[in-house]
Amino acid sequence: MLVLSQADVRTLLDLDLLVDALADAHAELTAGRASMPPRIAALVEQREGLLGVMPSYLPSAGLACKLVTLFPHNTDRETHQALICVFDPDNGTPLALMDGTYITATRTAAGSALATRLLAREDARVLAVLGTGVQARTHARAIPRVRPIEEIRVAGRDRARAEAFASEIGGIAVDSYAEAMRGADVVAATTHAVEPVVRREWVEPGVHVNSVGLKPAGREVDEQTVADATLVVESRDSALAPPPAGAPELAGIDPGHVHAELGELVTGAKPGRRSRDEITLYKSVGIAVQDAAAAALVLAAARDGAVGREIELEEAE
Repeated sequence: MLVLSQADVRTLLDLDLLVDALADAHAELTAGRASMPPRIAALVEQREGLLGVMPSYLPSAGLACKLVTLFPHNTDRETHQALICVFDPDNGTPLALMDGTYITATRTAAGSALATRLLAREDARVLAVLGTGVQARTHARAIPRVRPIEEIRVAGRDRARAEAFASEIGGIAVDSYAEAMRGADVVAATTHAVEPVVRREWVEPGVHVNSVGLKPAGREVDEQTVADATLVVESRDSALAPPPAGAPELAGIDPGHVHAELGELVTGAKPGRRSRDEITLYKSVGIAVQDAAAAALVLAAARDGAVGREIELEEAE
């Protein structure tokens, strides 16, 4: 079995290839060719933490399972940490064990980049990033790859952190989420917020919102924005399921309010943006086929470059 460290994965995972790989993965999922049960999790209530299990089979990527923890109070390490194991789909043999922390952060941003490519206005130039953590960084890197972003505004709970992050990415720190969203073409909401950081009174005509924050006890986007926006999800079954699989913002909504899955936009089964002033919302919960697609890219690149360490799980006879 091949073992790949986070340093290996960082070197091997190509973000541009990943956006395209996710497009293929979502098309397969929507077509019914993937197997992906809803995420389950063991809860650590005293820390508000969880250990999630995310298996999937994707014909183009193979058989994989991610173990992921979410501990939102971590300050000395990342709030999301993960491992991914890839198996041979012909016989079930474990093929690779790799860091999933970097993959989780990167594939989430790549999913938002794909949604932005499918839903944002072609001339989108102003990006508002809400949050200053790992996901904020990956989104600031991913979204300008699919739209001609000229200005990135950053807002967070801590102004000093927002200023440091904005300086790092060549952006502008602002005082509030409302100020960041004023006149923005694309929004990337990447928080652990309990109270909404995307509110309808701040959402202007024509904006595309990506919301990737997931906190079972809270919501990142307010109810009126969800009601008024053209809503797109990764998977209806996942997004509308109870936590820990689904999105708190979508609990109890009419399934008919979901305009499309990403895969339906990729294949053209459903239209993307239909007017310049349309408000579009991509609500992400993170799904296993995205991890499988990313892991397949990493494993292929590792084999091509002879990267990683081989270990034996079984003793030789």
